[in-house]
Amino acid sequence: MNLSVNTRMPAIFAGHGSPMNALSDNRYTQALRAQAALMPRPAGILCVSAHWYTDCTSITAMARPRTIHDFSGFPQALFDVQYPAPGDPQLAQKVQSLLLPMAVPADFSWGLDHGAWQLLVHLYPQADIPVVQLAIDATQNARFHYELGRRLAPLRDQGVLLLGSGNIVHNLREMRRGEDAPPFDWAARFAASVRKAVLAHDHESLIDYGAFGNDARLAVPTPEHYLPLLYVLGAQAPTEHARVFVEGIEHGSLDMMSFSL
Repeated sequence: MNLSVNTRMPAIFAGHGSPMNALSDNRYTQALRAQAALMPRPAGILCVSAHWYTDCTSITAMARPRTIHDFSGFPQALFDVQYPAPGDPQLAQKVQSLLLPMAVPADFSWGLDHGAWQLLVHLYPQADIPVVQLAIDATQNARFHYELGRRLAPLRDQGVLLLGSGNIVHNLREMRRGEDAPPFDWAARFAASVRKAVLAHDHESLIDYGAFGNDARLAVPTPEHYLPLLYVLGAQAPTEHARVFVEGIEHGSLDMMSFSL
């Protein structure tokens, strides 16, 4: 990657939902393709995925990240998907520098998990743009992750697309059968509250999302799918406005709202 590229890239938070979206042609995957068509071509991609949730902040630094099929019980066609995008050790080093004095170990074993590649197969199906992933440190609080997004924001002015992959409402225990199942009231309320705060640039409410009470406890029973949102918001400039490019709640408790800055 050429870090001298001087094209300001958007930052995106996208709901990834079921891994089967990688193979699907639906309104969510169509919206991803439409969003890609609106953006300049990035020099590189930094992805924060809900599915690399571990005990420290690490960065993939291999030249050829593997495609990780971190799920079970799906058709073989999904396991056959490969996303052979190159890695970018230089971009990994830049991330490490921006996050100093915090140590960010270089990782050579992870790769691209399905939270990353199931979006990227629609955004950039040619798999010809370098991608690195940043791990989410499960030991840290929400503000920590927001602040990392702030420190990573300069990458956007160097042609790097910041991609957060998760789901604002993600409660698999409460899922209803059928894609057309109506949303739970608490899911709809929490999604609406988050949407309002995102559009109002109200970052404090989104960092302290537990203040939304029981709706938040049900919508975010564990934080890994919510936290990628905070990395993207941390990279938002004061004069920038968010644009929701697709939304909807699947199976009653899986919010697919996606927005760009």
